[in-house]
Amino acid sequence: MQGDGLGTLWDALRLSLQFLTRVPVPAPWSAQAMARAPCWFAASGGLVGGTTALVYLLLSPVFGLGVGALFAIGAGVWLTGALHEDGLADTADGLGGGRTPERALEIMRDSRIGAYGAIALVFALLVQVALLMRLGPGLGAAGLIAGHVGSRASMAIALTTGRYLRAEGAGRGLAAPLGSLGWTILLASLALGMMALPPTAIPAALAGLAIAHVWLRRLYGRRLGGVTGDCLGAQQQVGHLGVLLGLAAWHGA
Repeated sequence: MQGDGLGTLWDALRLSLQFLTRVPVPAPWSAQAMARAPCWFAASGGLVGGTTALVYLLLSPVFGLGVGALFAIGAGVWLTGALHEDGLADTADGLGGGRTPERALEIMRDSRIGAYGAIALVFALLVQVALLMRLGPGLGAAGLIAGHVGSRASMAIALTTGRYLRAEGAGRGLAAPLGSLGWTILLASLALGMMALPPTAIPAALAGLAIAHVWLRRLYGRRLGGVTGDCLGAQQQVGHLGVLLGLAAWHGA
């Protein structure tokens, strides 16, 4: 990122919010700013995590933990336009139904949801609700912040250090090395997100995130030979679950 000015970084932040959320942020497009946008993915996740945490804190004392968890998750889905949930479903369909990389990628291009995708979405939703109910409002809200920040850091790492398979598409312009300044911004955002947790819980949350990241990267590498935008959506969903699972393991110890 040497030579990038503050204007480019500011445009990159706005493009990151525009790309990952439904927030109406005006952002002038440029190839340079687009390439820098992934360094702000974790920070953009902080907006989503903070919103969902607030919903959980406000609603769960009134309507119960289950309803509060569902509305918190629903707020995240609305705020992101179900971008990552769609990626999880498409990835599950492709890996579940495609015996070859070519067939898997063809299935993932299909916008229709299949059995594997539906099962993956329902499973992810149920596990998130169960984990948030297990953690309760305070720790659950902190887990939502850390999970949304950490999972989007995982996305950025997978995107910028892996082999992007699509010749075209939105992800192609984002798949560039982060550079030293980009890594600094990304890791600083990740650290700030994890600070929402009790200090002794941070290693467990990071371990869950790391396990999810490595497992998915190995799976994509073996089955597809790289990543696509749909894979990155799955990376966010599974990474978020990894953080919550790690936090629940710490909580129950």
